[in-house]
Amino acid sequence: MKTRLIAALSLFVVASPFAAKINAAERPNIILVMADDQGWGDMAYNGHEIIKTPNFDAAAATGLRFDRFYAAAPVCSPTRASVMTGRHPNRMGVFKWGYPMRPQETTIAEALKSVGYATGHFGKWHLGSVRNDSPANPGRNGFDEWLSAPNFYDNDAIMSHKGKAVQTKGESSMIAVDAALDWMKGKVTGDDPFLAVVWFGSPHSPHVAAEEDRKLYEGHSKALQNFYGEVTGMDRAFGKLRDSLTDLGIRDNTILWYCSDNGGLPKVGSTGGFRGNKGQVYEGGLLVPAILEWPTHIKQPRSTQMRCNTCDIYPTLLEITGVAIDKQAPLDGISLVSLIDGKSKDASRTMGFWDYTAKGIGTPSASWMADLFKAQQAGGDLTADESSQIAAKLPNPAYSTSSFPGHSAWTDGDWKLHRIEGNNGKLKWELYNLAADPKETDDVSAGESARVTSMRAELDKWLVSVVNSLNGKDYAAQ
Repeated sequence: MKTRLIAALSLFVVASPFAAKINAAERPNIILVMADDQGWGDMAYNGHEIIKTPNFDAAAATGLRFDRFYAAAPVCSPTRASVMTGRHPNRMGVFKWGYPMRPQETTIAEALKSVGYATGHFGKWHLGSVRNDSPANPGRNGFDEWLSAPNFYDNDAIMSHKGKAVQTKGESSMIAVDAALDWMKGKVTGDDPFLAVVWFGSPHSPHVAAEEDRKLYEGHSKALQNFYGEVTGMDRAFGKLRDSLTDLGIRDNTILWYCSDNGGLPKVGSTGGFRGNKGQVYEGGLLVPAILEWPTHIKQPRSTQMRCNTCDIYPTLLEITGVAIDKQAPLDGISLVSLIDGKSKDASRTMGFWDYTAKGIGTPSASWMADLFKAQQAGGDLTADESSQIAAKLPNPAYSTSSFPGHSAWTDGDWKLHRIEGNNGKLKWELYNLAADPKETDDVSAGESARVTSMRAELDKWLVSVVNSLNGKDYAAQ
């Protein structure tokens, strides 16, 4: 069982310059919403000519719109781990889909609980089993309330309510929003703020839109009708959530932060013309739509070209709420408070990416949840899958700090260096100027040898740091 890491890691409140402006009673409510496989171009406000996203469009026209927001990884589970921890997912062994998050990690839910936040997770989890004995379920990671699925989920899904399988009814995104709103209504009457993590299971395949959403796209292929319809279904659910903040009287001091978990799908999805798709470290596999609303601090609509990352969510929220963690493990994100407050604009920064050569772990949510429901209805229960049971186990032997298989990349401002290491150890390098060549079509590495050398040294140093974390060095320091 996961120990109370809040005590073990000595979380404490500090008076950061930002947090000093507000007292505990003024801490904002926080809602983190995430799509599953929505590309940068799968938004009307980003130029999609068919998809209808009026509620997302309204948020983008009201709050802070991130035009260069990156998922930390080109697939789902890793990016979700980055949101929870502010760290690159390879640091905790979440290489691909289905890998559980290590219980040793400190999550945003655990951190905010230390200053009185109520915490809830609703929707797709995909960071470990959602069964009772799982050390990687939402409850073991700081969430008081949770209605969660082990992976993407569809309409009328069976979900896990704190370990108990329950049959739900309705469009999948609305299931998560309705559960979150029911929980929020019970929290707004108290003095403590809340953190609600609402992770949709759409528009992940197989695409099965609610009929009212599908019908909007008649005349297109069935595949597109259902894909577009799922995006519109998310938009409807997001709109209900957004409007309800006004009804509950909490809109002004609630942070509503939306993004997706990876770049666009091939065939049906849109990357907005950027190179690559889901699963690739090129821009199309990493760039995602992102919007932040917080009316007390974002009074006028703004957009930013600053390159931001899902790893930034954790340190940003910690600064806003005034939480610091003693012996904090290395972070890959940075606080965006100055950007949110409009005091800095498009600051340059570095970011690392690494799609490690590993296979994903199958997590068939529908069948797993049906099995759990059947077992529990008969008076029994089922144990977590093996990967979740051993989620805390460290690698033995340790991973090498001299070989980094897979596709990694390093951005420094508008420059992006790709490092591609094949199974035979052969290396390939590519360099792109994203300001002049945002679609990564012109490799300029041959003419920028000095820049390649400098960025390569930075990338290599970062990769070694990631592997040291992967091997457990951070936990020993705690």
